[in-house]
Amino acid sequence: MDTLTLPLDYSVIERILPHRYPFLLVDRITELEPDKRIVGIKNISRNEPCLAHQAGELPALPPTILTEAIAQVGAILILSKPENREKLIFLMGIERVRFRGPVRPGDVVVIEAQVKRLRSRVGQLDGFARVNGRVVVGGTMTFALGPRGGGTE
Repeated sequence: MDTLTLPLDYSVIERILPHRYPFLLVDRITELEPDKRIVGIKNISRNEPCLAHQAGELPALPPTILTEAIAQVGAILILSKPENREKLIFLMGIERVRFRGPVRPGDVVVIEAQVKRLRSRVGQLDGFARVNGRVVVGGTMTFALGPRGGGTE
């Protein structure tokens, strides 16, 4: 996996992130500006294993799952760099996360993450998830990079 050609499909995303179904929450990457920003897509189907459903209400994706999807898109941005491909990314914190509306089956969620601060081992990303151009969740995520396998670099 030397060069990445957009769009990145599910199989390429699986080579970047360690997550697998049903925990891999990104279907496609459509834009990628190294060290700056990334845009990904998550299609919501009625078969999503994590849809929350209560009697008399329409099913909706829990906001925490959307927050994780933003973190995964941000992780792809960081791990897509050649020097980071053999590392793991760890979510250290989330701040100022606001949930602004439900995400339902049939929705296409457009997820964008922008680098706020980036150093060799830690960084911060601002992330947003939108449905039909409307922000449904957004916040700031802090992450750390570490070696795969738990060893030292």
